[in-house]
Amino acid sequence: MVKICCIGAGYVGGPTMAVIALKCPSIEVAVVDISVSRITAWNSDVLPIYEPGLDGVVKQCRGRNLFFSTDVEKHVSEADIVFVSVNTPTKTRGLGAGKAADLTYWESAARMIADVSKSNKIVVEKSTVPVKTAEAIEKILTHNSKGIKFQILSNPEFLAEGTAIQDLFNPDRVLIGGRETPEGQKAIQALKDVYAHWVPQERILTTNLWSAELSKLAANAFLAQRISSVNAMSALCEATGADVTQVSYAVGKDTRIGPKFLNASVGFGGSCFQKDILNLVYICECNGLPEVAEYWKQVIKVNDYQKNRFVNRVVASMFNTVSGKKIAILGFAFKKDTGDTRETPAIDVCKGLLGDKARLSIYDPQVTEDQIQRDLTMNKFDWDHPIHLQPMSPTTVKQVSVVWDAYEATKDAHGICILTEWDEFKTLDYKRIFDNMQKPAFVFDGRNVANIDQLREIGFIVYSIGKPLDPWLKDMPAVA
Repeated sequence: MVKICCIGAGYVGGPTMAVIALKCPSIEVAVVDISVSRITAWNSDVLPIYEPGLDGVVKQCRGRNLFFSTDVEKHVSEADIVFVSVNTPTKTRGLGAGKAADLTYWESAARMIADVSKSNKIVVEKSTVPVKTAEAIEKILTHNSKGIKFQILSNPEFLAEGTAIQDLFNPDRVLIGGRETPEGQKAIQALKDVYAHWVPQERILTTNLWSAELSKLAANAFLAQRISSVNAMSALCEATGADVTQVSYAVGKDTRIGPKFLNASVGFGGSCFQKDILNLVYICECNGLPEVAEYWKQVIKVNDYQKNRFVNRVVASMFNTVSGKKIAILGFAFKKDTGDTRETPAIDVCKGLLGDKARLSIYDPQVTEDQIQRDLTMNKFDWDHPIHLQPMSPTTVKQVSVVWDAYEATKDAHGICILTEWDEFKTLDYKRIFDNMQKPAFVFDGRNVANIDQLREIGFIVYSIGKPLDPWLKDMPAVA
């Protein structure tokens, strides 16, 4: 029986291994992590991450050919294929701080694999890693190998949170990069054989190691670039009276461009986009390509600009001060159908409003109060370090309350900011909400999910990203 072990039980490792176990009943899959609380949650009825469909897959396989364990060394030493899905945070100090990936956790994983291995292994990079990581890992493994042979493969993850299980069931492509040697090709074939249980052959692409690593960074950079492009247009739409939804619909009808990732919003978030672009910027700078680095930096600058613009619009609309005013925040996760808050635009928007002394009442159907408080007190980039290295009991932000109901969040509020596109925010009883708010009552829709005409009819003053401005807002210009 082929044995697979995955180091790291997070958003990538957990769902990916669960689907491999489901689709390959003849393979034994172990997911290992040093976090006892995380592994306990994977073995319980309440999984540590929320992802539609994940629950059913895990419960079908767990205890049969899918195991979650803290006994990292045992499972690594027994495995034929070791996936490494540990954090690769952005460095916060030293060479490349604020841009380069911190490979501390990767390096310690590689040293541990070399240490405990008693048989030849295929080691698979599953985390998003900077180009040439495989080479570094290879050096660590070969210099500590004690005669054991290791083959390194790059198998980047392209799933999207919120649709991860469907993405894993039916991927656009599976990318496997390896050495162009007989041993490297054999290792590629072994991993191809795993995916071939359910992925059509023509969707399994093979490349050299560097191409696979760079393809992941490039894919995320291109997607983020589309969001920043449409968000840059949204500012121009507001200034001219155009409607960004109509503009992006017309642009998306061009078959060369297509309609995906053209929704204007308060900005992109998630664990990958910003981190991968910063990584790309750093690699470009290191390779003497400052113009290319500047080009990609601009994608992040526009994203930051969009969040600042949103905060400025809120403050300017409400008589240029939100001090002491209750603002309801609907949605904190970076997108719907996930509880993930990494790099969510909500953090910067909330911090911006708190900086002007607003009182926030936050509601998100999947994010806990502890997580929200932690996010609002954490320094940039700290979120990506393992949880046991993060501040455990954050100093509670006094101006923030977290509630479990949209109506409670909006009661007595002066304004509402919609920051995640949860479906339930489209169907709320906005008349009831309006009746219980301070007047004038404002809605700032950062995701363009609400029915603007209906809200205006009820009596709200509405700001919706990239839409023609409410007459009220034209009289209260926001200085970005």
